[in-house]
Amino acid sequence: MPVCIPEYRAIITEKGEKLLKGGHVWVYADEVTRFEPIREDPAGGIPADGDLVQVKSAKGRFLGTGFYNSHSLIRVRLVSRNANDRFDDAFWERRVRYTLQYRRDVMGPEDFRACRLIFGEADGFPGLTVDRFGSVLSVQVLSLGMEKLTDVILPLTVRLLREEFGQTVEAVYLRNDVVLREREGMAMGTGYYTFPGLGLKTDADGLNGKVTITENGILYTVDYINGQKTGFFLDQKYNRRAIRTLSEGKTVLDCFTHTGSFGLNAAAGGASHVVSVDISADALQTASENAARNGFSDRIEYVEADVFDYLQALEAKGRRACPFDFIILDPPAFTKSRDTLKNAIKGYREINAAAMRLLPRGGYLATCSCSHFMTDTLFKQMLHNAAEDAGGSLRRVEARQQGPDHPILWNVPETDYLTFYIFQIV
Repeated sequence: MPVCIPEYRAIITEKGEKLLKGGHVWVYADEVTRFEPIREDPAGGIPADGDLVQVKSAKGRFLGTGFYNSHSLIRVRLVSRNANDRFDDAFWERRVRYTLQYRRDVMGPEDFRACRLIFGEADGFPGLTVDRFGSVLSVQVLSLGMEKLTDVILPLTVRLLREEFGQTVEAVYLRNDVVLREREGMAMGTGYYTFPGLGLKTDADGLNGKVTITENGILYTVDYINGQKTGFFLDQKYNRRAIRTLSEGKTVLDCFTHTGSFGLNAAAGGASHVVSVDISADALQTASENAARNGFSDRIEYVEADVFDYLQALEAKGRRACPFDFIILDPPAFTKSRDTLKNAIKGYREINAAAMRLLPRGGYLATCSCSHFMTDTLFKQMLHNAAEDAGGSLRRVEARQQGPDHPILWNVPETDYLTFYIFQIV
């Protein structure tokens, strides 16, 4: 790839400058006041979508370089704050190597086989997600700048994994089936990725979109073609492991089980019986298959139901009739925007209060939120309110977040999205 040289600089407002100087990596549309050519004025007078632009303050201070997109509310996504960076293959190779080495360091050799390898802005690859499921990489691209570099970043990732980290990579699958792509001016689509010389496999080689991974000693079938997001939620890996000790001898209710991961970990921790509830029949089928292959079918019961309705029905029977002494709440994101935050808080409060009312004194509750709009402060306040609704008190056992393969970039709150607590009812 030839060196990408920015042809324009974006001049931004004091508000935008303050955000960047504070550590954020986005420039919003209303923060760009104008564009200036860096050398002679190129044809067109404005940068092309997906091109790199320099970002400067109104007083000419260099603030960084990032990808421009006129279709997006996020006009510029920074990739560098170094004015001397040259955006060539060597630059991207260093960055890919750095992010892979970080995962190898923090995850260890076993967990490195199933983890998030690239986490967008937190790794300096805005809008790019690369999840590893054994020999398969599942990729999602949500920014045009990264889309234009697909044939640079993905081959580098595959080659470095193979040649420097000694890992097997057989296939790369693109999960570009997110509506957000259309708002960024990109088409939606999925399919196996190929590149000359990499020898990557496709469905023509007999691949069926499913692969087996091991997480916390448990075997899972990952459907990277039809599964949610990239195929499997890797961010709760260590939170799932954290509930094991508490599960020993308990009767556990695993709500929003999806493909069964918390329930399986509870069973692995010695739970006497687990009831896993989800509204999706397809997800429960996969969960049941996962239970069977791990030898837990005799201890896990799967129930297809709306969790809100299920908890309400349990409450109608009364606490004394509730068989559970450990309840796990792992709901999907109840809000993906500030506009729906109020209703989301109401939903979180409802299910948490119900769980607290059902649990006996001394019982345990694991509860979480996976939306960055539901901040830790808001989540804690919701829990206080839910405990008040339930007429009980909480003793915190643990406070946790997403795994280190989903690193949090300070001052970029969008990367800090998973809140996880374990409590005892007292």
